[in-house]
Amino acid sequence: MRYHIITFGCQMNKSDSEKIAEGLEKKNYKPASKANEADLIVVNMCSVRQSAVDRVFGQYKNLAKLKNRNPKLKTILTGCVLKKDKIKFQKIFDKIWDNKKHFQKAADYKKNHLAYIPISNGCNNACTYCVVPFTRGRLVCRSHKAILKEAKRFIQKGFREIWLLGQNVNDYQSPTDRSVDFTKLLRTINALAGNFKILFMSPHPKSFSDELINALSECEKFEKYLNLPIQSGDDKILRQMNRNYTVKEYVDLVKKIREKIPGIKLSTDVIVGFPGETKRQFQNTLKFFKKMKFDNAYISKYSPRPGTAAAKIENNVPLAEKKKREKILRALLPKVKKRTLSSSPI
Repeated sequence: MRYHIITFGCQMNKSDSEKIAEGLEKKNYKPASKANEADLIVVNMCSVRQSAVDRVFGQYKNLAKLKNRNPKLKTILTGCVLKKDKIKFQKIFDKIWDNKKHFQKAADYKKNHLAYIPISNGCNNACTYCVVPFTRGRLVCRSHKAILKEAKRFIQKGFREIWLLGQNVNDYQSPTDRSVDFTKLLRTINALAGNFKILFMSPHPKSFSDELINALSECEKFEKYLNLPIQSGDDKILRQMNRNYTVKEYVDLVKKIREKIPGIKLSTDVIVGFPGETKRQFQNTLKFFKKMKFDNAYISKYSPRPGTAAAKIENNVPLAEKKKREKILRALLPKVKKRTLSSSPI
């Protein structure tokens, strides 16, 4: 029996796909490079943005054709799936797996020498646009001992980058030792023997302590790359997003980070066209980007997700205007950024 996995979404979903592959291979399944060669197709999806959901729906015709050719073909849907989307997808897929609280082995990305290690799952924040609390649940942290064991295994195998993953990594606290927070976890991994670098994503600015900044400056294996989402350059929009920081607080935080860790590369995330975002508020985001000079930025157009608080607000920014604002921001960034601009990672 052969399997094929189609993955949408962030690094956490990629890691989950590797867990699924490992589980299937333990049951004697073999990987198929193409979907039409598989007896089992797993679609690991993401409900975070409507565009990602649309891409999964776009797989329907191809899956239907494969099903007609091979009636024994099984298709499975997993990942960050909203209840509303599950109901829609039940007509397409044979079974839905819900693995939001299960931790197994992290991903082996041998091609790029990357090892992705989930340290937590879910999130206790209530950002009004985000579906993670609905798809992955509340924050659940792994034991620091299990994380260290995985890190050692990857280092011994020669992986050069150890990525620590979580919806909000700096809220980490070991369930088996409450004294082990994210800062202590970083220092402990940094002390491991081996030739490797430590990276992580994504932290929340409101939880970024001075102790964490000090740890990053002192850990010689930290790669000096940080993704620190801002989401908007306007305080009113940030309040409506329930981000719990102001633009000034974010700017002051970045200033401390850059002063303490010279040469650090910084990227950020931003959403354009959030409900109620005026032209003046968007201009504040433009001014913010001119000032910050990020090395990279991940830009996305706001899309309402069922169940979120923002979905209840009138989505009064037309799609054409969202596209226009996205285009303007992308045109600005090459002029002020230090390095490369990328599209959204989701």
